[in-house]
Amino acid sequence: MVKYESKKGVVSRPPYELYMAFVDMRNFQQMLPEDKKSIVTADYDTISATVQGYTIGAKVHSRTPYSKIELVDWGAPFGFHVTFRFDSVGLPDKTEFSIEVEADLNFMMKMMLGGKIKEALDKVVDSLVAMSEGRMPEGVDLDTLRKNGFNI
Repeated sequence: MVKYESKKGVVSRPPYELYMAFVDMRNFQQMLPEDKKSIVTADYDTISATVQGYTIGAKVHSRTPYSKIELVDWGAPFGFHVTFRFDSVGLPDKTEFSIEVEADLNFMMKMMLGGKIKEALDKVVDSLVAMSEGRMPEGVDLDTLRKNGFNI
């Protein structure tokens, strides 16, 4: 297994609020642009997408309220384990957020995806930090997020 770790970012939301946005896999589907929602299916515990003929799915392995959510592969062509961390930084409205991914990638996949995985993880962290500060990252529609129940 290869391990990738995102940068750590301080999100301007309390840990419980950020955790609750990640706890239900349907929230991830709701944040997608309308033209991408049809390729993704989700329920409370699972999410999957079909991309270029491959189905990649994840299911919740464990939830530690307000501090950690772990996902594992579910119908994916390779094994993986994802951990979202929500750590208190001693301030009531701040959370240190990070993501860890362990993936069982063959040599070719490591070469093709390795740098892109780290880059994508960092982008997710940067986007959450920006949104929590009232800045919108490119490609994210604030009205859609609010319409779907996100208090941003």
